[in-house]
Amino acid sequence: MNHRIRHAPRGLPAGEGAVEVCPPRVKADSRCKSPHSAAPLLPRTFNVTVDEHDFRPGALRLIQQLRPSWKPEEVNMKSFTDGITNKLIGCYVGDALQEVVLVRIYGNKTELFVDRENEVKSFRVLQAHRCAPRLYCTFNNGLCYEFLEGMALEPEHIRSPSIFRLIARQLAKYHAIHAHNGWVPQSDLWLKMGKFFSLVPTHFEDPDKNQRLSSEVPSVACLREELVWLQQNLSKLGSPVVLCHNDLLCKNIIYRQAGGNVKFIDYEYAGYNYQAYDIGNHFNEFAGLNEVDYSLYPERSLQLQWLRAYLEAYKEYKQQGTQVSNTEVEVLYVQVNRFALASHFFWGLWALIQAQYSTIDFDFLGYAVLRFNQYFKMKPEVTALNFPE
Repeated sequence: MNHRIRHAPRGLPAGEGAVEVCPPRVKADSRCKSPHSAAPLLPRTFNVTVDEHDFRPGALRLIQQLRPSWKPEEVNMKSFTDGITNKLIGCYVGDALQEVVLVRIYGNKTELFVDRENEVKSFRVLQAHRCAPRLYCTFNNGLCYEFLEGMALEPEHIRSPSIFRLIARQLAKYHAIHAHNGWVPQSDLWLKMGKFFSLVPTHFEDPDKNQRLSSEVPSVACLREELVWLQQNLSKLGSPVVLCHNDLLCKNIIYRQAGGNVKFIDYEYAGYNYQAYDIGNHFNEFAGLNEVDYSLYPERSLQLQWLRAYLEAYKEYKQQGTQVSNTEVEVLYVQVNRFALASHFFWGLWALIQAQYSTIDFDFLGYAVLRFNQYFKMKPEVTALNFPE
């Protein structure tokens, strides 16, 4: 999304540090906590608080623990600009990129709707399956982790068949990570949406924002009605509940040309959710990051290619063969496009909350209007889609 970009500062190449994006996350209920096996040991925890406005002293205390051989006076720090939820700092000495430590400072008030414990659990599970960088430590208001080299993708890249097949395969790998001990995962989507809805502001102190809220944003009653409709209609589509990334925008995809692979970053939203939601959310992100253009939403022919590549990989990872029927692709197509509605609604609610609490200079209210407008435009189109006979 255009509001969740960080550009690489001078002194560090584009890569995970250049694009780490950090939107908030709501608390999942206990049913959504899975006892995964083979997760790495718990990361170290330090009683350190890093001031987002004067971050060097606190960051150095962390670096002294994580990189004890580094001389404090030689540590360079670069702040990644344009982030709109959290602050990200790259710490390094010289040109040794493999030693770079990323220090992420949680954004203002994100504790209201972010389950940081769940984020760390997701990070560890994905790391165990070679799907995430190393998590070095947590501290009072953030965490530190490994820098991944590579190119953060743009909208034109994710439309390329050679790239989107890699993305589809990597997402299938996420979705095939399974809970153990017979535990049956349940989606926490509606729990999160309900939490977001409870935090949506009904009034702003700023008169102009308040006027826009009342004139451009659907009423609370309307939003409540739509949330009920979404849950009633999407829950019965039969989409499997899998481990999802839940925020697969372009800048959260790192491409390494040398290895011919992609890695996903940013796990604040990772958790058990409907398979079709994760894909539909990604398709919504085809609209771009700087100037959102929903005419770039992938056309049917591209979607069918993408979905077939995904299903082939998903079945392979699940050890169910690789044969995929046209009917399976068509069913997923309908599910994905309907769940894309839930993605618009989710980020619309998120943006309203950010408009209330964020201290960052960004038009969150305008972004909420954009997402809700697209939701209502798309709703009749996707509800008219029929499952194959």
